[in-house]
Amino acid sequence: MAVTITATVLLLLGLGGMLGTVGWILSRGNGNTMTKLFIVCQLSIVLWLVSQLLKLFSVTDNQLMISYLIGNIGICAFSPFWLMFSAEYAEAEAKFRRMTKFLPIVSVIMYTVIATNPLHRLYYRNFGLSGISYGILFYLFQLLFYVFIIWGISIMFIRHSKGNRVSAQSMLLALAAAVPLIINTLAISGAIKSEIELTPLFFAFSVIMVHIAIQRYGLLNINRIAIHKTIDNIGTAAAIFDTEGNVTYRNKAMKSLVSADFSDISGFYAVLGQLAGAELNKESAEFTVGAERYSLKKSSVCNENGTVIAEIVLISNITEYYELSQAEKRLSIEHERNRIAQEIHDSAGHTFTMISSLAKISDAELKKGVNGDVSRYLAEIDGLSRSGITQLRCSINNLRDDEFMTSITRAVNTVTAAVRSMKVDVCIQGTEDDSYSFCIREVYDSVKEIVTNTMRYSGAERLDIIIKFLGDRLELYIFDNGKGCSEIKENNGLSGIRRRIEDIGGTVKFSSFEGEGFNTIIKIPVAKG
Repeated sequence: MAVTITATVLLLLGLGGMLGTVGWILSRGNGNTMTKLFIVCQLSIVLWLVSQLLKLFSVTDNQLMISYLIGNIGICAFSPFWLMFSAEYAEAEAKFRRMTKFLPIVSVIMYTVIATNPLHRLYYRNFGLSGISYGILFYLFQLLFYVFIIWGISIMFIRHSKGNRVSAQSMLLALAAAVPLIINTLAISGAIKSEIELTPLFFAFSVIMVHIAIQRYGLLNINRIAIHKTIDNIGTAAAIFDTEGNVTYRNKAMKSLVSADFSDISGFYAVLGQLAGAELNKESAEFTVGAERYSLKKSSVCNENGTVIAEIVLISNITEYYELSQAEKRLSIEHERNRIAQEIHDSAGHTFTMISSLAKISDAELKKGVNGDVSRYLAEIDGLSRSGITQLRCSINNLRDDEFMTSITRAVNTVTAAVRSMKVDVCIQGTEDDSYSFCIREVYDSVKEIVTNTMRYSGAERLDIIIKFLGDRLELYIFDNGKGCSEIKENNGLSGIRRRIEDIGGTVKFSSFEGEGFNTIIKIPVAKG
């Protein structure tokens, strides 16, 4: 009686542990294939444990047969589904995993043979409360069960072993299957004799192993599974090394990039150095393999206490970004070259035109015998020369003299105040406020270029500039009474005006007719706060 009570308690503990494990896994909502296969394995053990409980309280041969039939459902299902679970857990080749999907057929065939035993007596030769003896098929099926279980254990060991090291997850799962298997072997051989069957009881040990694997190592944790799958399929090459420098993981991209085998971080850098053709910085480096450019970064993973538990090396293919960076550098150089050329054209051209104009006026005054204003003109020429040199230096060094850049009105007056060879009239309509300040530089440069062109080419005696501050836009109308032209060619000067105005959302219109001067209309939208 005491033996029966002890056996009942142990079986109930094992049954409770198994059902608790299944319930806990189901509560997490993990519906992936590996989780489903693991649950089937656990439920198979549950049926085996239930049959042992029923066996303890069987008082007739029929009751005993029912208990064994229930138990054999679990026994026939466990080992095939264990092999399927092991293949999924160890990420065996897809072809092998597809083959294992036919294993449930084996379970059905074996259970059919056991259920029909009264017809052939090949599994149980004798069966009843008085005693049970086994036939040839019992030992063949036991051998097949052992093959499936050992095969599954081997798959996990091979997949998760690094040299002589085996992962803690694989060890715990292997022990969960191997310990009951060993006990079953000893019981069948007669090495262990007991009033009750010990094999199911040792699955209580399996429950402990599985709980540790689940709680400590995150076995069947859907987040870890998903993260692992994601990392394995990203384009960035990744390798993880433990605190001893041994490699614990490489994703597909790393295997593709560094196909040569390595077992630790020193070997990894040695192989990578051979591919790159140079010794690499172990923390951060850029290198080339063939026509591809790569960037290497190493980082440490710490636990909650700040202790380093792993090192991660990530290698990204930056070929596209590298090429874009080089193209951007070339464009930047070209842009800077064009900027300097445009500014020198605008500033130097305007300065030299003003100097030329003053020189002509001075010459004319001297020829007339009038010397009164010549000294003033020469002083202006000197000032313009100095200013031109300063502007040239500023253009080359990307510096601007912005003293007069406080308003559009002041900027335009700064340009027109120095003109001596023709009359310039500036008309202001509306009120200027801070909302127009964003385009002061563009208006100044454009007006300066127009004034310069007018003095150089038009032969005009008068230039009229109308500036309209209209609230939602700024409009400039610039007309001269020069000789005009039949065809307008937008070279550096005019194209520079159009580009700078259009860059800030404005529009430019040039028009001219032979003998009717040259006209420019600029409109710039203004956003009110």
